Amino acid sequence: MAAPEPTDPPGTAEREPSGPRKHLAGASPALKFVLAVGVMSFFADFTYEGSRSVIGPYLGTLGAGALAISVISGLGEFLGYGLRLFSGRSADRTGRYWPITISGYVVQMAAVPLLALAGNWEIAALLIIAERVGKATRNPPRDAMLSHAAKQMGFGWGFGVHEALDQFGAMFGPLLVALVLAVSNHDYTLAFAALGAPAVITVTLVLIARRFFPRPQDLSAGPAEVTTSGLPRVFWIYLIGAALVAAGFADFPLIAFHFGQARTVPAPIVPVLYAVAMAVSGTGSLIFGRLFDRAGIGVLIPLTIAGAAYAPLVFLGGVWAAVSGVALWGLGMGVQESIIPAAVAPMVSPDRRASAYGLFTGAYGTAWVAGSIIVGVLFDVSLGAVTAFAVAAQLAAIPFLLAVRRHA
Repeated sequence: MAAPEPTDPPGTAEREPSGPRKHLAGASPALKFVLAVGVMSFFADFTYEGSRSVIGPYLGTLGAGALAISVISGLGEFLGYGLRLFSGRSADRTGRYWPITISGYVVQMAAVPLLALAGNWEIAALLIIAERVGKATRNPPRDAMLSHAAKQMGFGWGFGVHEALDQFGAMFGPLLVALVLAVSNHDYTLAFAALGAPAVITVTLVLIARRFFPRPQDLSAGPAEVTTSGLPRVFWIYLIGAALVAAGFADFPLIAFHFGQARTVPAPIVPVLYAVAMAVSGTGSLIFGRLFDRAGIGVLIPLTIAGAAYAPLVFLGGVWAAVSGVALWGLGMGVQESIIPAAVAPMVSPDRRASAYGLFTGAYGTAWVAGSIIVGVLFDVSLGAVTAFAVAAQLAAIPFLLAVRRHA
């Protein structure tokens, strides 16, 4: 008769994780990578969106006018998007996705707290532009790596989850800045210095993600995708539509400057409104990312129409109209940041995605800076003209989005 097997004493058996830990432990590597990049982006957006929520008023206190603020913001966006063409191509050509991504995060995260040391608006403008350059460097290779993992769960859902975490970081950053300004009698220097902590956390998390996921391209599920040369016609049609939408989006620094000039919204509340916009953006990314996987590119059409309504509410309305307009502005930005990369991924082959993202967002940024300059000039002429231009530019994108939907 065999002896009974010994039993482990109570408390010595290895316990299985329970609750959220159990679900995370059983998650696929692709989902873990999406979540890792999402948390990384949470702290990154906490940092730079916290600063961007008060850039307009801050530049105003340093002596910059409406045109200067609009041009600085527009030029920053132009470089922040235009330089992605080069970082994307470099990543595809060399395969050094992580090193390029890491260098971009370091530059971007260093620029924000250094704004605390800017003594004039010219130095602040250089740091603002440097922050955008850092983002331009890291985004195409990061999005290319993310697309491999997102393929397993659906491009819309994968990019939507990432963008939701990203935008909720963008919500808490401005809230921290608002709190610091409230308790420090509007000390912008202290507010920018406080953003140094999430900046350090961001760089640390990037290095950790690099350690655990050295080759995200291995996370792509399903059969191997066909490698093709060149970019398809539908990509270029989609690019034109997205560029028109970008041209109609006013930069938030100019919107914040308008609130201050018109006394529509008290200065301490402006960062809170930006946080509201980011919350709407993050929530919308989850909802519409999932909807994109089920319904396709057509979801962009009603969302673009709704987003165009931000301009009359922000520039022509009172305080409650401003709140509604900023929420719609945030919805539009969230859609652009999540569905755009989700829609581009299946259009191009994996080995050209970083280049495609760089080219796409480069054209997007060129349209953004052109629109920013036009809006800045019209701002000194008539707020009605600003509104008309913003609405017309975004609605002009609808025929191109319809063409993309027919092609799909």
